[in-house]
Amino acid sequence: MPRKSEPLRKLGFLTIGLFDEHDPGAGHRSTLEIIELGEQLGFDSAWVRHRHLQFGISSPVALLAAASQRTSRISLGTAVIPLGWENPLRLAEDLATVDVLSGGRLNPGVSVGPPMYYDDVKHALYPQTADVEDFGYDRLQRLLDFIQGEKVTEFSGTRGIEQFSDHVQPHSAGLRERMWYGGGSLRSAKWAGSHGLNLLCSNVVQAEESEDFAEIQLSHIRTFRENGGGRVSQGLVVIPTDSATPEQRAKYQDYVDQRTERTLTPFGPRRFMFARDLIGTSAQIAEQLYAHLAFQEVDEVAFALPFSFEHEDYVQILTDIATKLGPELGWSA
Repeated sequence: MPRKSEPLRKLGFLTIGLFDEHDPGAGHRSTLEIIELGEQLGFDSAWVRHRHLQFGISSPVALLAAASQRTSRISLGTAVIPLGWENPLRLAEDLATVDVLSGGRLNPGVSVGPPMYYDDVKHALYPQTADVEDFGYDRLQRLLDFIQGEKVTEFSGTRGIEQFSDHVQPHSAGLRERMWYGGGSLRSAKWAGSHGLNLLCSNVVQAEESEDFAEIQLSHIRTFRENGGGRVSQGLVVIPTDSATPEQRAKYQDYVDQRTERTLTPFGPRRFMFARDLIGTSAQIAEQLYAHLAFQEVDEVAFALPFSFEHEDYVQILTDIATKLGPELGWSA
């Protein structure tokens, strides 16, 4: 648990991978270069977000397949794949394939629930079955079973000159233990813990028993561990300014100021709350983290990069995280 006397064990980062609608290749290449830079700087993990019908990464598994061939050490994760958009059998095949290609470095993070704006997309996504699709934990359990190597069919053997398996191929041993759940509620934390998953804590939670973000996230982490869960990673937005130019500092501060109001109170019927973005020198950010109740309960992080910055901004932020903030937290490459 990070205290000033106990070092942060694993340092990671998370990016959304924005791109220009009219030149998508440049944005995807930029994301791959950022992941390569992360490995060069010594980060333990690089994570990508997932966006559908937007100008961010819509196929993180495909992008991480490319990243696996540009890197050799860094762990590669998804934070997170919303399973409402996926067929669990096909996704299991894709995840296993990328894990094999990466040499066992894939850390898939997933979540359940209906797709965002489901009424707008359901007829394109599930034209015949939109009203009967199950978007709950059973969908995730199917994925976990397929990755584990459970039978998909009763048939296996030879037909003609072709051989068939009764479970997903390729099978990647160890992938099941590297599955993560992106949880922001007590229910999801309990389910993830009791089903042998790791827990991704983000900068969004459901305000169920408090309106203090750190207290809420702390309760999720403890509930997860009380139910037998594995690793926990925290993903707050941090923006160190140690080597930033005056122009960058002004832009970063404006970004944070525009997002601060949403952190003041729960919103919507599910009472979602956002964490404050942390901005300042690495020493200042470290002090804020050490005072954060949930950070005190984790020993690995995947700090989230801001959504809308330029490539050179991400280079500066990542470099400061690895060379200044990480060491302030006791981490070393």
